[in-house]
Amino acid sequence: MSLLEQWREYAYQNQESEQQAQMFWASYFNQEMEIYKQILSEPETVVTGTVKELAEKFDVDLQIMVGFLDGINDSLKEANPIETMDEETVVNLGYDKEKLYYNMVGAKAEWLYELPEWDELLSEERRKELYKEQKSSTTIVKPKKVGRNDPCPCGSGKKYKKCCGK
Repeated sequence: MSLLEQWREYAYQNQESEQQAQMFWASYFNQEMEIYKQILSEPETVVTGTVKELAEKFDVDLQIMVGFLDGINDSLKEANPIETMDEETVVNLGYDKEKLYYNMVGAKAEWLYELPEWDELLSEERRKELYKEQKSSTTIVKPKKVGRNDPCPCGSGKKYKKCCGK
């Protein structure tokens, strides 16, 4: 079983009660926030190393590091092989700051996209733009309903009721 499969089983299936699950995720989110604080405070430094080394560097359990890598992978400039990685797989945390912020908004991770470290990375105006862009990307906009006597949208010049509205 790969590390990613172990993480997903550990995180999503091994919680015996709702209270245990809440405690697990609260602990995970705190550890995740601490890792982000460190990597966001040094944006020029691309953190690299084996999965095991990074877990030790950030002082977290190997499983927590795998969960972190799973979460950040879509925001990296170069994706890590998370599906097949083991403890000795070399990974990097070279992130695209705008993509990372956008994905954090999409994940509704306020504790992450509201970190003060973002003030040094992106202007407040740009963060607002990314926030609005992400929120509008998931908003469903219904097209205007065509009335029976309106011109047909197919461009035939006929009324909708006499053309495509039959």
